[in-house]
Amino acid sequence: MDAIIIGGGIAGLTTALFLHRAGFKPRIFEAATSYKPIGVGINMMPHAMRDLDSLGLTAGLAVRGIEAREFAFYNRHGQHIYSEPCGRHAGYDFPHFSVHRADLHAVLHEAVVARLGSDAVQMAHRCVRVDQDDRSVCVQFEDAHTGAPLAPVRGEIVIACDGFHSAVRRQFYPGEKPGFGGINMWRGVTRSKPFLTGASVTRIGPISPGKFLIYPIRNFDDGTQLINWVAEIQGGELTMNDWHTPGRRDEFAHVYRDWRFDWMDVPDLIERSEFILQYPMVDRDPVDRWAFGRVTLLGDAAHPMYPRGGNGAAQSIIDARTIARLLAAGGDPVRVLAAFEAERLAPTATIVRTNRVRPPDALINLVEARTAGQRFDRIEDVVTAAEIRDLVAGYATVAGYDISQANQQPSEVPA
Repeated sequence: MDAIIIGGGIAGLTTALFLHRAGFKPRIFEAATSYKPIGVGINMMPHAMRDLDSLGLTAGLAVRGIEAREFAFYNRHGQHIYSEPCGRHAGYDFPHFSVHRADLHAVLHEAVVARLGSDAVQMAHRCVRVDQDDRSVCVQFEDAHTGAPLAPVRGEIVIACDGFHSAVRRQFYPGEKPGFGGINMWRGVTRSKPFLTGASVTRIGPISPGKFLIYPIRNFDDGTQLINWVAEIQGGELTMNDWHTPGRRDEFAHVYRDWRFDWMDVPDLIERSEFILQYPMVDRDPVDRWAFGRVTLLGDAAHPMYPRGGNGAAQSIIDARTIARLLAAGGDPVRVLAAFEAERLAPTATIVRTNRVRPPDALINLVEARTAGQRFDRIEDVVTAAEIRDLVAGYATVAGYDISQANQQPSEVPA
């Protein structure tokens, strides 16, 4: 099977690794002119790590990232609402890593180069369109530097992993608009001393007036850590949805000016950030078709979702394992891609919709509503243990990382 992968991000590289394991040698074409260590943190939950571990990548992530110990929830006054262990500390068979997105990408890219060769990824190839007949697919590219046409590339199938702004998706769904939920995000990283357990994924405050998410993503020899933070504020207009768009402190920092707790100084974290990026909380409505003959969408090109719970990357990784397993079984490629769509479309559509209305931090929003944003004396008087379990466990079940699902070994991709 001569497979062409469009996009050399997390989805494309992971798909290439799984296809290689199944005996294929795919070709990857990436629009970026070079890989740059830009970005912020990402959480790799056990259901994603299960698949990355099967590719032999756990050790590389352990060196670069931080194995998370707990999820912690606080109100906007810094009062503790609830904590629970995560990853192997909660009995999962696989860890939960908080890691810099660039470090995750580096682990994947290094594995691709080592296993598929230094020429496996062709840079500066921006996809223009795909054309197909009964026997093959032809991809038209242009040079990302100059815009000049490049030699077309022909293969048996095309797997479009070209992200939220997928050129392939746009070809099949012209005029599609992003779905904007009225929430804007500002993100950054700050070198600081550890907080709480030193490995806590922590959510503070409700979405209105403002939520703050913090977790460490890298350890340094002097005992400090690189802390990833995300400010989410409801309100405002849809802005450019590009992960590299610079943001300004004066756009959001005033919401958190009094958030100084005995365990975290939020204004200081924002003030000392190495950079600030701004991004709107956007997704796209689920569609009823990904596979078009010898072409299929995968990852964010297929099911772009709100960046919550690390599920954008996690579902892309599960997609990659699934399509490799189905292709390894053989058969007509058109039917195989249709089978991939049939297996993965409905579960990911459910996650897209759930992220809109019942995110992992729904517990904080409930506490905020019941206390009218005021301090509480005892959390037990505000929300019951049963309510907490239902809210927290409900999202994990939908997203596929509750312990029974994540510890279950999936159908393996042949080695």
